[in-house]
Amino acid sequence: MRITVELDEKDIASVHRATGIRKRSPAVRKAIADYVKDLEKKRFIRCVMDGKSDYALNNEDLEARDTHDAD
Repeated sequence: MRITVELDEKDIASVHRATGIRKRSPAVRKAIADYVKDLEKKRFIRCVMDGKSDYALNNEDLEARDTHDAD
């Protein structure tokens, strides 16, 4: 979908720096996608921490599985 949005040049410069993408449209798309992904991650974590999720494993269970890669 194509839309027109007025953005401050300082904000666009910040988006360029944050994404490493020089072209405006791809940089803004990446920034929006990353922002939404971060919000969804925070919402999921909040649900788990509040016990409002059926995610059953706690930290001890995850460590017992030993399926993560430690760097």
